[in-house]
Amino acid sequence: MMLNGQPLPSKEEVEQELWRTKKWETFRRILKNTILSLIVAAAIAVLIFTIFFPTHRITSDSMEPTLSRDQLVVCCNWGEPQYGDIIAFYYNNVILVKRIIGKAGDVINIDGEGNVTRNDVPLDEPYVRSLALGESDIKYPFVVPEKQYFVIGDNREISIDSRSTLIGCVVDEKVIGRVVFRIWKLKDFGLVN
Repeated sequence: MMLNGQPLPSKEEVEQELWRTKKWETFRRILKNTILSLIVAAAIAVLIFTIFFPTHRITSDSMEPTLSRDQLVVCCNWGEPQYGDIIAFYYNNVILVKRIIGKAGDVINIDGEGNVTRNDVPLDEPYVRSLALGESDIKYPFVVPEKQYFVIGDNREISIDSRSTLIGCVVDEKVIGRVVFRIWKLKDFGLVN
């Protein structure tokens, strides 16, 4: 048989073309569903990562040698921060990063050489670049107020922190989380101590 001068396809040719079309439609549907699933999974992962693991770029040298300028760090915002933890917190719409030295009710004392005691016990601070009193205009011994943290940078000579009334103690609600991991620069990749 002929249609418009062309021979009609055989039953086998029609079935083969239908099979090929159906196969192509199935492939397109699977590809579309896979791409949509990947986009949704990526969006959920970004949302979870942003909520539970906020990232922050270090913008100062106040935490040298532990953290350096331009490193990218990951924070974890569950659980109560402990002594020695490095935390990120908001201060006047800026994010600062410092180490917790004291919690609510602790008595902090720093002598002229920069030696720190908490509740009359000297702190072992191997992470400090060099001991220094730094910019300090508070009266010692200092009692940490309720629901607040006394924080100091590891680079004591240049860090402006709880030793200064400019920053003061960090209120619990301002804490973003504990700094736990360096993800950039690649040479520094790893856990933060």
